[in-house]
Amino acid sequence: MVHRRARRDRDLCVVGVRTLWRTVGDGEFFCPECGGDRNYRRRTGRRRIVVLGLPVLPRGPVAPIVECAACGSRYGTEVLDHPTTTRFSGMLRDAVHTVALAVLAAGGTEATAVRQVAVGAVRAAGFADCSEEQLLALIEALAADTGRLPGACGERDGLDPCGTALAIELHEALEPLAPHLAPTGREAILLQGARIAVADGPYRPAERAVLETVGRALMICPDDTARLLAATRAAF
Repeated sequence: MVHRRARRDRDLCVVGVRTLWRTVGDGEFFCPECGGDRNYRRRTGRRRIVVLGLPVLPRGPVAPIVECAACGSRYGTEVLDHPTTTRFSGMLRDAVHTVALAVLAAGGTEATAVRQVAVGAVRAAGFADCSEEQLLALIEALAADTGRLPGACGERDGLDPCGTALAIELHEALEPLAPHLAPTGREAILLQGARIAVADGPYRPAERAVLETVGRALMICPDDTARLLAATRAAF
């Protein structure tokens, strides 16, 4: 009763300004207030002068908003730049998978320890059914396709494993993810690649070059990349 009376008093305000909203789209996003994935309404609005509760004169548009369908919180449209939880998990999984393949492509797959560490990293990232056979098949396919991840056999085939195509592949997988990771998260991805590389001994030049590319794509400064690589090597 009190709520209804208060709303009626507001509607009967003699003169005021009200924003009239119109829904122009919807979808799924990560709601900061809810702390999870929710449906949203994308809305545009126009301000109008209100006399006795009736909109009369337009006062111009307002910035579009994103409104959570669950809690009603409103945000600027930049909130849609943040990936949903589902999307983020997929990006992280693909990033680890790409780094593992890149390191294997640069350093080779002959050593059992290298294959085992790579499989463990990929499984932990979310590909639970990953096997050595699957990784080897992918490496063979990538080696046959000189446009993607060249150098599966290193420089012995006359291919630069840290060439332009490889750098592009890593940047495409890692750069969209990096802004959404804490520094420790970015370092963790680099360290996973480093552990694969040193599983069979010191870094090969091609492996180090790949890991330096990973560091750049993850926005890790060169000094920190060198420090992390040295610490990983020392631990083995």
